[in-house]
Parts: sequence; structure tokens; C-alpha cells
Amino acid sequence: MTQDGDIPGPQRIETDVVVLGAGAVGENAAARVVQGGLEAVLVEPALIGGECSYWACMPSKALLRPGTALQSARSVAGSREAVAGTLDARAVLERRDSFTSHWDDAGQEEWVRATGIGLVRGRAVLQGPRELRVETNDDGGPLTLVARHAVVLATGSTPVVPPIKGLDGMDYWGTREATSAHEVPQRLLVLGGGVAGTELSQAWARLGSTVTLVARHDVLDNYPEPARELVKAGLAADGVDVRTFTGTEFVRGTADGGVEMGLADGSVLAADKLLVSTGRTPALSGLGLEGLGLDAVRLASDDTGLVEGTDWLYVVGDAAGKVLLTHQGKYEARATGAAITARARGSLSGAGAPAPWSREVSTADHYAVPQVVFTDPEIAMVGRTLEQARADGVNASETSLELSVAGSALFADDYRGWAQMVVDEDRKVLVGMTFAGPGVSELLHAATIAITGEVPLERLWHAVPSYPTISEVWLRLLEKYGL
Repeated sequence: MTQDGDIPGPQRIETDVVVLGAGAVGENAAARVVQGGLEAVLVEPALIGGECSYWACMPSKALLRPGTALQSARSVAGSREAVAGTLDARAVLERRDSFTSHWDDAGQEEWVRATGIGLVRGRAVLQGPRELRVETNDDGGPLTLVARHAVVLATGSTPVVPPIKGLDGMDYWGTREATSAHEVPQRLLVLGGGVAGTELSQAWARLGSTVTLVARHDVLDNYPEPARELVKAGLAADGVDVRTFTGTEFVRGTADGGVEMGLADGSVLAADKLLVSTGRTPALSGLGLEGLGLDAVRLASDDTGLVEGTDWLYVVGDAAGKVLLTHQGKYEARATGAAITARARGSLSGAGAPAPWSREVSTADHYAVPQVVFTDPEIAMVGRTLEQARADGVNASETSLELSVAGSALFADDYRGWAQMVVDEDRKVLVGMTFAGPGVSELLHAATIAITGEVPLERLWHAVPSYPTISEVWLRLLEKYGL
């Protein structure tokens, strides 16, 4: 490699670590090994920064935030009277574009080079242990990359397309199209009641679409029922027609360029656009894994990211299929980078597992995964639900209540919220927390710290919440628990 991180013309290049995928996860893995004194090369066929920067986390939240801000103003007497009109959709979309840097990754490329990471723009295929063939984007011919220590797969995930009659070949939105669109459809059908489908239903409804959301199960069915009921009420207030526990029989195009969806109950829904958001799966096909005797659908790996049966191949982020959240993938990438560096130095032997909670392992994946649904109201959850904890063999109890404290009353008139804590009764520590309501996402990190740090409840009682804030709910929960 040259000093500025450029890769010279097509040839055979040796480096310490090769990372496939220059999204947020791949960037973190490469940066961590470089910080540890190793060389690293990123290989990326598309935009540096990946899904989160251009089509997921950032643009979706940029679409949601203006509607939440407007509703927040309307929810308080005094500011409510000053609000006139609705969202300026054009201004919202232009602001969204600024957060994606107009889908230009020049700034991200500059960061990669400044960090001392090599960069190859192209598509890589594993040829053997630690060896890859890259077809470069500039048609400069194939490039062979050889990793002295490790190859890291940070290739993300791809959308799951449901087997619905008529969907194949139809022009519909996936989440990429929904977060990058520049026109507001008059009528929007959303298929899928997960986080992305729910968030985007509300975002486009507040931008002016008439939205119908169709889900096979309940909306956000991985979250506690009181929390998801609050979200459904929020969607209904924005005019979203939510059809839960509803099967889809077919979709078809119409003569005017729209779409129709046939439901299991015999009814037919019509819209101008269809958004399909029915989950994602690890993006592992086409990487040459089969030639190495590895599964190209789901790779088994340990908490350092090391793929079972190898001593050189790692998988992190969505590609690992464990926790499909950007922040958790970045955490996994940092742990994996530290493990690769330690093994290269000989301070971590072979495939031996480091101690839980050490810097080389992603232990939190099992116990303390924070996640936020950025609807209005929000859901913020970390750790395990009561059902999950008991399924894991924990002697767990739950304490829950409506979120009604001085801080919430000041936050919004007629504030509605809910909170729950799940306690390991044998150790008297938190193993799960859920908050639902406007503005609750900022409560989540305190809960994450309490669970990760295994703070005893009797000590947690001494963490006095400031008055008047929504954080007072911590005290109310602990008091209801009996402290």
C-alpha cells in the first residue's frame, strides 16, 4: 500500500487484515485493527458508509424527526396555538438529502484515507484461506488480496422478499426506495409491521400519504404489548390504517401505474405505491464461502466474531445474523478488531475464548442490546423481556406502570407512556427495561449501563433522578418493586 492508503494498480497485494464491506461496521473493524498497529484494507463495491448512512438509520430518522418535532409543539398549550399548517414535505426531503450527503461518499472516503486504511472499490470473492480475488469497479483488471492474519466479513444484510403471488417482477419500494424517494405518494401500502415498516408508515403519513399498514402478526410483536399498543394508537392518530394478523394473497399492478393488494379476508386494497418491509437476512451469497466448505446462508461464529472451523475468518454486524442493529454491529466490529490484534500479537491464543465482558468479545449481544423504535411515541428497550428471561432460565419478575410523573406532564399535555423493569430475583439486578412514550429514547442508556454493570437494585435506588424529568419513572418503578 502507498502511504495515503491508496491501493496501486491491479496486482497481488498483501496486508494484515482485509475487511469486506465499508459500511459503519466494516469501518469500525478496519479502524480498530489499524489503531492496534496492523494494516487493513476495506473492499467495497458501492458507497462507503453503507446502508445506515444512505438508506437506513440516518435518512429514516431524518424523515421522522420533523413530524415528531411538530407534534411535540402541538402537544403543549401555548406552543400549540402558534402552530399553523402541516409539514413542508419538500423541505423535509431536502433536509433528509443533506444527511445522506446527497448519496455522495467523498467525505467517507476522505475519512478512510485519513485513518490510514487502504481502500479497494470492487467486489471480492474468497479464493482460499486468507486470499481474495477482487473485480475492481474501474475495470482495471482483477486484484488479488492476501491477508496475513484475518479476513472480516462485514457485508451487511439484504431484504427478505416474501413469496406473495404477483410480487416478483413488480415495481415496488423496499426500504431503500422508501428512505430515498423524492415524491410523496398519495396512497401508500406498507407490507410488514416490524420496526422499519412501522417507522416509515408514520413518516410518510405525516408527510401527507394516506397509509395502510398490513402485518401478518401484530405490529412490533417482539416488544411488550402495552408498548406496542401505544405505538398503534400513535399511528391511528396520524391516520394510518393498521391491519394486523392479516394475510396477503396477491399483489398486482393497475392500469394507472398503481398497485392492488388482495387480503386473506377477500378484500382488496389499492394504492399508488407499495412498500415491502418484511425483514432482512445476512448478505453472504457470492462471497465464495461454498468453495471453503462454509455455509453461505448463516455462519456460526463465537463472541470474537471468529467463524467456527477457521482461525482466520470473522463475521460481524448484520452479516453475522445475531443482532441486526447498526450500533450493535459497530460494537461487534470493535471487539473483533481487538481480538484480531490480540491474536496477531500472540496475547490471545488461537481460537480460545477471552473472558466475558473483555474488550475482545461482544458479550452484550446476549444480555444488553439497546434498541429504539423511533415512532411517536417511541419504544426504547434493552436486555430481555420477562418471557425471554424466563425462557433463559432466569428467576425473573416484572414491575410495570404507566409513565406518569411530573417530568412527563411537563413534557406534553395528556402524556401517555409505560415503563417496565425485569429483575433477576436471585441476583437482585435488572435484566431488562422497556420504556414507551414521547421522548423516552434518551432514558435508554441509563438502563443499558445498569444492566451491563449489573448494578444491584439496592444501589440503584441511590441513583436519584433529577426533578422534574421523565427519569423520575426510575424511582417510581423501584418504589413499586418494594425499595
